[in-house]
Amino acid sequence: MKVSECRRIFEMLSEYLDRDLPDDVCQDIDSHIAGCSPCVEFVESLKKSMHLCRSCKSMDEPGPLDPAARDELYAAYKKAVAERKKTRASEVAARDRGH
Repeated sequence: MKVSECRRIFEMLSEYLDRDLPDDVCQDIDSHIAGCSPCVEFVESLKKSMHLCRSCKSMDEPGPLDPAARDELYAAYKKAVAERKKTRASEVAARDRGH
């Protein structure tokens, strides 16, 4: 097993698993993997990851916010901005008094 060969294999694994590579390249990868336990472990791990990703259902996008919830969030945002401005003004005044 050569590290450079493993790296070359790793670079092509997704395409290999999807069988998007030419047959001769897939055969070369098959041969390498058959004799390389680290690559076997990595391929099996990647296969499991791909299976899990494909089996996950995509989440539907949420609908628009309820108007009351939107108003509540906007009021909270405005309050936070006002408090931040007040805090900054106090910090500037304290700094100016100190100089």
